[in-house]
Amino acid sequence: MGQYAEDMTYYLTHSGYQVTMLTNTQVTVDFLLTQLNNYSIVIWRTNTYNWKHVEYWYVGQLANSGVEQEYATDFANGWMNANAGILGISLNFFSEHFTSPILSNVKLMILISTDSDSFAQIFLKAGATTVIFANGPVDLSFGQTDDLTDQVVASLSMGQSVYNAVYGVVSPFAQNSNPEDPLDSTYAPPFWYQGDGTLII
Repeated sequence: MGQYAEDMTYYLTHSGYQVTMLTNTQVTVDFLLTQLNNYSIVIWRTNTYNWKHVEYWYVGQLANSGVEQEYATDFANGWMNANAGILGISLNFFSEHFTSPILSNVKLMILISTDSDSFAQIFLKAGATTVIFANGPVDLSFGQTDDLTDQVVASLSMGQSVYNAVYGVVSPFAQNSNPEDPLDSTYAPPFWYQGDGTLII
């Protein structure tokens, strides 16, 4: 995320939070299942791939025989996948493992990923207060998605509620969604939230 990660770290630090940044292989399945509840705010940036008509979200952890043995049941059921060389987890994995109160200490989750709306409700049922998600495809190439997320975090750090922060980023695009040329495609950021929109971090 480059400069955007530095910006978000700055905003959260100046809002009184200690920030832990994990990248790529530092994110493991065990971390997701045992450590997320140690954080008030979780920002997870990942993306998806499909294998045999199932959508998987990249974890970051490299595939190896040890983790395949540890989660043998998940692999056997197709809830985990390692065909990309990096572990992937499916919607069924989220449903099976993220149950209450596994996220009871998490106030806010920001899911920067394609189709993260499909498991936002699972995280709420697992105890998270509010989840900001992407309701559609997200391009994780460095740029617009990171910039828009940066704007949401900046607004939150200035005391805005989740609703106002998200709406403030989405609204300008939505209000100007009529293209000048009929051949131009419209764009609105695929961000929204579920849970407590009045939440202030």
